[in-house]
Amino acid sequence: MASLFSFSLPKPNIIKASSASAATTVVIPENLDEKFGRKGIKFSESNNIPIVELTVRNGSSVRLSIPDAHVTSYKPKVEWKDDGFEEVLYTVGGADSGAKARGGIGLAINDASEAGSKGSLISSSQWTVKDVDSDAIDALQVELSCTSGALDITYVVSLYPLSMATAVIVKNNGRKAVTLTSAILSHLLFKRRNGTGIKGLKGCSYCKHPPLSSPFELLPPSEAMKNDEKQGIWNVQDVPITVLKDKLSRVYAAPPAERSKAFYYTPPSKFETLDQGRELFFRIIRIGFEDIYLGSPGSFSEKYGKDYFICTGPAAMLVPVVVQAGEKWKGAQVIEHDNL
Repeated sequence: MASLFSFSLPKPNIIKASSASAATTVVIPENLDEKFGRKGIKFSESNNIPIVELTVRNGSSVRLSIPDAHVTSYKPKVEWKDDGFEEVLYTVGGADSGAKARGGIGLAINDASEAGSKGSLISSSQWTVKDVDSDAIDALQVELSCTSGALDITYVVSLYPLSMATAVIVKNNGRKAVTLTSAILSHLLFKRRNGTGIKGLKGCSYCKHPPLSSPFELLPPSEAMKNDEKQGIWNVQDVPITVLKDKLSRVYAAPPAERSKAFYYTPPSKFETLDQGRELFFRIIRIGFEDIYLGSPGSFSEKYGKDYFICTGPAAMLVPVVVQAGEKWKGAQVIEHDNL
Protein backbone atom coordinates (compact mmCIF):
# COMPACT_ATOMS: atom_id res chain seq x y z
CA MET A 1 0.00 0.00 0.00
CA ALA A 2 1.12 3.55 -0.72
CA SER A 3 1.07 4.37 2.95
CA LEU A 4 1.78 7.77 4.42
CA PHE A 5 2.46 6.00 7.71
CA SER A 6 5.81 4.55 8.73
CA PHE A 7 4.69 1.08 9.78
CA SER A 8 4.25 -1.92 7.49
CA LEU A 9 0.94 -2.95 6.02
CA PRO A 10 -0.80 -6.25 5.40
CA LYS A 11 -1.08 -7.58 1.87
CA PRO A 12 -3.96 -5.68 0.28
CA ASN A 13 -7.21 -7.25 -0.83
CA ILE A 14 -9.00 -5.74 -3.82
CA ILE A 15 -12.77 -5.49 -4.01
CA LYS A 16 -14.53 -3.75 -6.87
CA ALA A 17 -16.87 -1.13 -5.53
CA SER A 18 -18.68 0.16 -8.55
CA SER A 19 -18.63 1.51 -12.04
CA ALA A 20 -18.48 5.26 -12.53
CA SER A 21 -20.85 5.12 -15.47
CA ALA A 22 -24.13 6.90 -14.76
CA ALA A 23 -26.04 4.13 -16.51
CA THR A 24 -24.64 1.44 -14.25
CA THR A 25 -26.40 0.39 -11.07
CA VAL A 26 -23.89 0.76 -8.26
CA VAL A 27 -23.78 -2.16 -5.88
CA ILE A 28 -21.51 -2.37 -2.89
CA PRO A 29 -20.41 -5.90 -1.90
CA GLU A 30 -21.89 -6.95 1.41
CA ASN A 31 -18.48 -7.93 2.74
CA LEU A 32 -16.77 -4.60 1.97
CA ASP A 33 -17.23 -3.30 5.51
CA GLU A 34 -16.53 -6.77 6.88
CA LYS A 35 -13.17 -7.02 5.10
CA PHE A 36 -11.98 -3.42 5.39
CA GLY A 37 -14.03 -1.81 8.13
CA ARG A 38 -12.41 -1.13 11.47
CA LYS A 39 -12.71 1.37 14.28
CA GLY A 40 -12.93 4.79 12.67
CA ILE A 41 -13.41 3.42 9.12
CA LYS A 42 -17.00 2.72 8.13
CA PHE A 43 -18.23 1.56 4.72
CA SER A 44 -21.88 2.08 3.84
CA GLU A 45 -24.26 3.12 1.07
CA SER A 46 -26.09 6.34 0.35
CA ASN A 47 -28.80 6.02 -2.30
CA ASN A 48 -27.05 2.90 -3.60
CA ILE A 49 -23.70 4.71 -3.84
CA PRO A 50 -20.87 3.12 -1.82
CA ILE A 51 -19.10 5.53 0.50
CA VAL A 52 -16.52 5.33 3.25
CA GLU A 53 -16.38 7.60 6.28
CA LEU A 54 -13.24 8.13 8.33
CA THR A 55 -13.54 9.46 11.90
CA VAL A 56 -10.55 9.97 14.20
CA ARG A 57 -10.56 10.12 17.99
CA ASN A 58 -11.33 13.85 18.31
CA GLY A 59 -14.35 13.51 16.02
CA SER A 60 -12.85 15.02 12.84
CA SER A 61 -14.23 13.21 9.81
CA VAL A 62 -13.93 12.73 6.04
CA ARG A 63 -16.48 11.27 3.62
CA LEU A 64 -15.33 9.70 0.36
CA SER A 65 -17.49 8.50 -2.53
CA ILE A 66 -15.85 5.29 -3.75
CA PRO A 67 -17.03 5.07 -7.40
CA ASP A 68 -15.42 8.36 -8.44
CA ALA A 69 -12.83 8.87 -5.65
CA HIS A 70 -14.57 12.12 -4.71
CA VAL A 71 -14.06 13.61 -1.24
CA THR A 72 -17.41 15.22 -0.47
CA SER A 73 -16.90 16.26 3.17
CA TYR A 74 -14.10 17.21 5.54
CA LYS A 75 -15.33 18.27 8.95
CA PRO A 76 -12.48 18.84 11.44
CA LYS A 77 -12.80 19.79 15.08
CA VAL A 78 -11.98 23.50 15.28
CA GLU A 79 -13.35 24.38 18.74
CA TRP A 80 -13.05 22.65 22.09
CA LYS A 81 -16.80 22.51 22.69
CA ASP A 82 -18.56 19.23 21.95
CA ASP A 83 -20.14 20.43 18.72
CA GLY A 84 -17.07 22.38 17.59
CA PHE A 85 -16.90 20.94 14.07
CA GLU A 86 -17.01 22.95 10.84
CA GLU A 87 -17.41 21.78 7.27
CA VAL A 88 -14.43 22.82 5.16
CA LEU A 89 -15.57 21.67 1.72
CA TYR A 90 -18.19 23.17 -0.56
CA THR A 91 -20.14 20.35 -2.21
CA VAL A 92 -23.42 20.51 -4.11
CA GLY A 93 -25.63 17.62 -5.22
CA GLY A 94 -24.76 14.12 -4.15
CA ALA A 95 -26.53 10.88 -3.41
CA ASP A 96 -29.17 12.40 -1.14
CA SER A 97 -30.29 14.89 -3.82
CA GLY A 98 -30.19 12.47 -6.73
CA ALA A 99 -27.78 14.74 -8.66
CA LYS A 100 -24.09 14.07 -9.26
CA ALA A 101 -21.98 15.62 -6.53
CA ARG A 102 -19.71 18.46 -7.58
CA GLY A 103 -17.21 20.56 -5.69
CA GLY A 104 -15.50 18.92 -2.71
CA ILE A 105 -11.99 17.61 -3.40
CA GLY A 106 -11.60 16.13 -6.85
CA LEU A 107 -8.65 14.57 -8.64
CA ALA A 108 -8.05 15.67 -12.23
CA ILE A 109 -5.73 13.74 -14.55
CA ASN A 110 -5.95 14.75 -18.20
CA ASP A 111 -4.17 13.59 -21.33
CA ALA A 112 -1.69 16.16 -22.64
CA SER A 113 -0.14 14.25 -25.53
CA GLU A 114 1.08 16.11 -28.59
CA ALA A 115 -1.40 14.24 -30.75
CA GLY A 116 -4.20 16.17 -29.07
CA SER A 117 -5.79 15.95 -25.68
CA LYS A 118 -8.18 13.09 -25.09
CA GLY A 119 -9.57 14.84 -22.02
CA SER A 120 -9.86 13.20 -18.62
CA LEU A 121 -8.08 9.90 -18.13
CA ILE A 122 -10.20 8.92 -15.12
CA SER A 123 -13.73 10.24 -15.72
CA SER A 124 -15.00 6.78 -16.73
CA SER A 125 -12.58 4.69 -14.66
CA GLN A 126 -13.76 2.10 -12.17
CA TRP A 127 -12.27 2.81 -8.76
CA THR A 128 -11.75 -0.05 -6.34
CA VAL A 129 -10.96 -0.29 -2.64
CA LYS A 130 -7.41 -1.60 -2.44
CA ASP A 131 -6.53 -1.31 1.23
CA VAL A 132 -7.06 0.58 4.49
CA ASP A 133 -4.76 1.32 7.39
CA SER A 134 -4.87 2.92 10.82
CA ASP A 135 -2.77 3.87 13.80
CA ALA A 136 -5.25 3.40 16.66
CA ILE A 137 -7.87 5.98 15.65
CA ASP A 138 -5.57 9.00 15.47
CA ALA A 139 -4.52 8.30 11.87
CA LEU A 140 -6.74 6.64 9.29
CA GLN A 141 -6.22 5.90 5.62
CA VAL A 142 -8.08 4.38 2.67
CA GLU A 143 -6.50 3.55 -0.67
CA LEU A 144 -8.40 3.39 -3.96
CA SER A 145 -7.08 2.31 -7.34
CA CYS A 146 -8.10 2.30 -10.98
CA THR A 147 -6.58 1.74 -14.41
CA SER A 148 -6.63 3.93 -17.51
CA GLY A 149 -4.97 2.32 -20.49
CA ALA A 150 -1.41 1.49 -19.45
CA LEU A 151 -1.67 3.58 -16.28
CA ASP A 152 -2.24 2.22 -12.78
CA ILE A 153 -3.54 5.08 -10.63
CA THR A 154 -3.63 5.00 -6.83
CA TYR A 155 -5.45 7.58 -4.70
CA VAL A 156 -4.79 7.66 -0.97
CA VAL A 157 -7.00 9.65 1.43
CA SER A 158 -5.70 10.09 4.98
CA LEU A 159 -7.21 11.72 8.06
CA TYR A 160 -5.52 12.97 11.24
CA PRO A 161 -6.83 15.00 14.21
CA LEU A 162 -5.70 18.34 12.72
CA SER A 163 -5.29 17.58 9.02
CA MET A 164 -6.25 15.48 6.02
CA ALA A 165 -4.24 14.49 2.95
CA THR A 166 -4.98 13.32 -0.58
CA ALA A 167 -2.18 11.72 -2.59
CA VAL A 168 -2.01 10.36 -6.13
CA ILE A 169 0.47 7.88 -7.59
CA VAL A 170 0.53 7.25 -11.34
CA LYS A 171 2.48 4.24 -12.64
CA ASN A 172 3.10 3.80 -16.35
CA ASN A 173 3.05 0.11 -17.25
CA GLY A 174 3.20 0.79 -20.97
CA ARG A 175 6.11 0.86 -23.42
CA LYS A 176 5.87 4.57 -24.21
CA ALA A 177 6.08 7.70 -22.11
CA VAL A 178 2.77 9.30 -21.08
CA THR A 179 2.24 13.06 -20.91
CA LEU A 180 -0.44 14.39 -18.58
CA THR A 181 -1.69 17.39 -16.65
CA SER A 182 -3.03 16.92 -13.15
CA ALA A 183 -4.43 18.71 -10.11
CA ILE A 184 -6.06 18.04 -6.77
CA LEU A 185 -8.74 20.73 -6.72
CA SER A 186 -10.45 21.62 -3.45
CA HIS A 187 -13.64 23.66 -3.32
CA LEU A 188 -13.46 25.36 0.06
CA LEU A 189 -16.44 26.80 1.92
CA PHE A 190 -16.52 30.39 3.22
CA LYS A 191 -19.22 32.17 5.16
CA ARG A 192 -19.33 35.37 3.14
CA ARG A 193 -17.88 36.71 -0.07
CA ASN A 194 -16.30 39.85 1.40
CA GLY A 195 -14.46 37.92 4.11
CA THR A 196 -12.60 35.49 1.84
CA GLY A 197 -8.87 35.67 1.20
CA ILE A 198 -5.52 33.90 1.02
CA LYS A 199 -2.18 34.71 2.61
CA GLY A 200 1.35 33.56 1.86
CA LEU A 201 1.82 34.10 -1.88
CA LYS A 202 3.41 37.57 -1.82
CA GLY A 203 6.30 37.77 -4.26
CA CYS A 204 5.08 34.82 -6.36
CA SER A 205 4.77 34.93 -10.13
CA TYR A 206 1.32 34.20 -11.52
CA CYS A 207 -0.63 34.35 -14.75
CA LYS A 208 -4.33 34.33 -15.50
CA HIS A 209 -5.33 30.85 -16.53
CA PRO A 210 -8.50 28.69 -16.47
CA PRO A 211 -8.59 25.58 -14.28
CA LEU A 212 -8.17 22.05 -15.57
CA SER A 213 -11.40 20.46 -16.71
CA SER A 214 -12.72 18.13 -14.03
CA PRO A 215 -15.83 15.96 -13.52
CA PHE A 216 -16.32 17.78 -10.20
CA GLU A 217 -16.01 21.37 -11.39
CA LEU A 218 -18.46 24.07 -10.31
CA LEU A 219 -16.95 26.72 -12.57
CA PRO A 220 -15.86 25.16 -15.90
CA PRO A 221 -12.77 26.49 -17.70
CA SER A 222 -14.91 28.39 -20.21
CA GLU A 223 -16.59 30.38 -17.41
CA ALA A 224 -13.79 30.70 -14.85
CA MET A 225 -12.20 33.82 -16.32
CA LYS A 226 -13.61 37.25 -17.09
CA ASN A 227 -14.43 37.76 -20.76
CA ASP A 228 -11.79 40.45 -21.25
CA GLU A 229 -8.94 38.59 -19.53
CA LYS A 230 -5.94 37.34 -21.51
CA GLN A 231 -3.81 34.33 -20.69
CA GLY A 232 -0.03 34.20 -20.69
CA ILE A 233 0.72 37.61 -19.14
CA TRP A 234 2.90 37.22 -16.05
CA ASN A 235 2.67 39.35 -12.92
CA VAL A 236 4.07 39.22 -9.39
CA GLN A 237 1.90 39.12 -6.30
CA ASP A 238 2.66 42.39 -4.48
CA VAL A 239 0.27 42.25 -1.52
CA PRO A 240 0.38 39.90 1.48
CA ILE A 241 -3.34 39.05 1.34
CA THR A 242 -5.42 38.48 -1.78
CA VAL A 243 -9.12 39.24 -1.28
CA LEU A 244 -11.23 36.82 -3.30
CA LYS A 245 -14.60 38.54 -3.52
CA ASP A 246 -14.50 38.89 -7.34
CA LYS A 247 -14.11 36.38 -10.15
CA LEU A 248 -10.50 35.28 -10.45
CA SER A 249 -8.61 32.39 -12.07
CA ARG A 250 -4.83 32.16 -11.70
CA VAL A 251 -1.90 29.80 -11.69
CA TYR A 252 0.94 30.65 -9.29
CA ALA A 253 4.13 29.09 -10.64
CA ALA A 254 7.56 29.64 -12.07
CA PRO A 255 7.09 30.72 -15.70
CA PRO A 256 7.83 27.73 -17.97
CA ALA A 257 10.65 29.64 -19.70
CA GLU A 258 12.41 30.02 -16.34
CA ARG A 259 12.39 26.33 -15.50
CA SER A 260 15.24 25.47 -17.86
CA LYS A 261 17.60 27.62 -15.79
CA ALA A 262 19.85 26.17 -13.11
CA PHE A 263 18.12 28.30 -10.46
CA TYR A 264 14.64 29.79 -10.45
CA TYR A 265 12.00 30.88 -7.97
CA THR A 266 9.13 28.51 -7.22
CA PRO A 267 5.92 29.26 -5.32
CA PRO A 268 5.93 28.36 -1.61
CA SER A 269 4.99 24.85 -0.60
CA LYS A 270 2.08 26.18 1.46
CA PHE A 271 -0.27 29.11 1.89
CA GLU A 272 -3.25 29.93 4.13
CA THR A 273 -6.92 30.48 3.45
CA LEU A 274 -8.65 33.14 5.56
CA ASP A 275 -12.35 32.94 6.44
CA GLN A 276 -13.18 36.10 8.37
CA GLY A 277 -16.85 35.15 8.65
CA ARG A 278 -16.10 32.01 10.67
CA GLU A 279 -12.73 33.23 12.00
CA LEU A 280 -11.00 30.13 10.64
CA PHE A 281 -7.89 29.54 8.60
CA PHE A 282 -6.42 26.47 6.90
CA ARG A 283 -3.01 25.76 5.40
CA ILE A 284 -2.88 24.21 1.94
CA ILE A 285 0.34 22.27 1.37
CA ARG A 286 1.50 20.98 -2.01
CA ILE A 287 3.87 18.03 -2.50
CA GLY A 288 5.21 16.89 -5.87
CA PHE A 289 3.29 19.49 -7.91
CA GLU A 290 4.97 22.57 -9.43
CA ASP A 291 1.96 24.89 -9.71
CA ILE A 292 -0.80 26.28 -7.48
CA TYR A 293 -4.23 26.91 -8.97
CA LEU A 294 -6.47 29.55 -7.38
CA GLY A 295 -9.96 30.52 -8.50
CA SER A 296 -12.91 32.39 -7.04
CA PRO A 297 -16.41 32.68 -8.55
CA GLY A 298 -17.43 36.22 -7.59
CA SER A 299 -21.17 36.70 -7.99
CA PHE A 300 -21.45 33.33 -9.76
CA SER A 301 -21.53 31.70 -6.32
CA GLU A 302 -25.10 33.00 -5.86
CA LYS A 303 -26.21 30.32 -8.31
CA TYR A 304 -25.67 27.76 -5.54
CA GLY A 305 -26.89 29.70 -2.49
CA LYS A 306 -25.75 32.20 0.12
CA ASP A 307 -22.44 30.56 1.00
CA TYR A 308 -19.23 31.38 -0.85
CA PHE A 309 -16.47 29.13 -2.12
CA ILE A 310 -13.09 29.16 -3.81
CA CYS A 311 -11.33 26.47 -5.84
CA THR A 312 -7.65 25.87 -5.18
CA GLY A 313 -5.01 23.21 -5.00
CA PRO A 314 -1.65 21.90 -6.22
CA ALA A 315 -1.41 21.35 -9.95
CA ALA A 316 0.78 20.38 -12.89
CA MET A 317 -0.83 22.58 -15.54
CA LEU A 318 1.64 24.84 -17.34
CA VAL A 319 4.32 22.18 -17.91
CA PRO A 320 2.80 18.69 -18.29
CA VAL A 321 4.22 15.74 -16.38
CA VAL A 322 5.98 13.10 -18.45
CA VAL A 323 5.84 9.63 -16.92
CA GLN A 324 8.35 7.39 -18.62
CA ALA A 325 7.63 3.71 -19.30
CA GLY A 326 7.94 1.69 -16.11
CA GLU A 327 8.18 4.77 -13.89
CA LYS A 328 5.94 6.46 -11.30
CA TRP A 329 4.90 10.03 -10.58
CA LYS A 330 3.55 11.18 -7.22
CA GLY A 331 1.78 14.28 -5.94
CA ALA A 332 -0.18 15.21 -2.83
CA GLN A 333 -2.10 17.90 -0.99
CA VAL A 334 -2.46 18.41 2.76
CA ILE A 335 -5.06 20.60 4.45
CA GLU A 336 -4.15 21.37 8.05
CA HIS A 337 -5.14 23.83 10.74
CA ASP A 338 -4.28 25.24 14.18
CA ASN A 339 -7.76 26.60 14.92
CA LEU A 340 -7.94 24.71 18.21
